[in-house]
Amino acid sequence: MVERQLRRRGIHDERVLGAMGRVPRELFVPEPERSRAYADGALPIGHEQTISQPWIVAAICQALELKGGEAVLEVGTGSGYSACVLAELARRVVTVERVPELARAARELIASQDAHNVEVVEGDGSAGVPGEEDFDAIAVHATAPAPPPGLLARLRPRGRLVVPVDSGRMDMLTAIRRVDDDTGEPSFERRALGPCRFVPLIGSEGFS
Repeated sequence: MVERQLRRRGIHDERVLGAMGRVPRELFVPEPERSRAYADGALPIGHEQTISQPWIVAAICQALELKGGEAVLEVGTGSGYSACVLAELARRVVTVERVPELARAARELIASQDAHNVEVVEGDGSAGVPGEEDFDAIAVHATAPAPPPGLLARLRPRGRLVVPVDSGRMDMLTAIRRVDDDTGEPSFERRALGPCRFVPLIGSEGFS
């Protein structure tokens, strides 16, 4: 997976490649799907949700440009796989899941991997997590109608947000960087990473 699906398709961050190689993806998919755990595609995990294909997870992590000391917010825990990958790359990960059954299962799986720097929160993460400080990086694993303003507001200066955005015919994985120095109105740079397909972001700043 690391050599054929990731490195050959432009994933060059060695920390990301190492993390993807260490986290056992097969543990985060249902038993009937485990023979396809490392296939180049998304897989169902129940409750009309999916685990993203490996390249998508790696591309999001690479675009976040994590060095090891960051606080990261993840919206859409799913099975907990990407949270465990992020845990290898950042100081702290807060991951939010709106489906209670998935949140409970992910919490157990994440704990089984000794990812002690991950906190699983149950609820609507489309606008952030009440009571939390701002984040250095935010990853969204569901397609939004537009970059959620509530998440942009939670980015620290020079922080990065990666979110799939609905562009009509397809979703576009989009990286957004806060470029101001926190002395005036926040300003952002935006670049497209490539087409993708995600489940919709449901919540106050997603789809109804």
